[in-house]
Amino acid sequence: MSPTDTDGDVSASGSPDDASASGSPDDDVTVECVLVPVDGSEEALTAVEHAAAVADRYGADVHALYVVGSETAREIRAGDLEREAVAEGASRFFEQVRAVCSRRSVAVSSSTAAGFSTGRLTRHPGSVILDCAEEADADFVVVPRERAVDAPEALEKAAEYVLSYASQPVLAV
Repeated sequence: MSPTDTDGDVSASGSPDDASASGSPDDDVTVECVLVPVDGSEEALTAVEHAAAVADRYGADVHALYVVGSETAREIRAGDLEREAVAEGASRFFEQVRAVCSRRSVAVSSSTAAGFSTGRLTRHPGSVILDCAEEADADFVVVPRERAVDAPEALEKAAEYVLSYASQPVLAV
């Protein structure tokens, strides 16, 4: 579903605030957990806003997955970046996620995963997101589709993969 679908969860304006304004949820749709992969970018925070709106509409929880990108992992392995600094940055971003979700009284959980692996060639941000969706028993996924030029790279290739292979409904924002 795209943000411009008028019969979906987000209105034609694409505003996450409009998601709950269109009435009660469909009786045949059950959403208990909305997964939103994040990378610390503004685009990811926008995806969190949409995820919180979907969760609010369906009485669901949000699970935010912080995906660490290949460049960050490479810098950690090279000793140019401390793991603690990455963890601290993710923790600060999760505070923003909790703030967005609390405005809608939506419960939120979080986890962190490496989007790439030098030991497993099949480890890709998209597959990491789908693995987490299965582990979290997510019924819906909201994924950032675009990224700013200076934003982390972890999610830049994941949206198309998730859109192509997810068994859950996916909203790409």
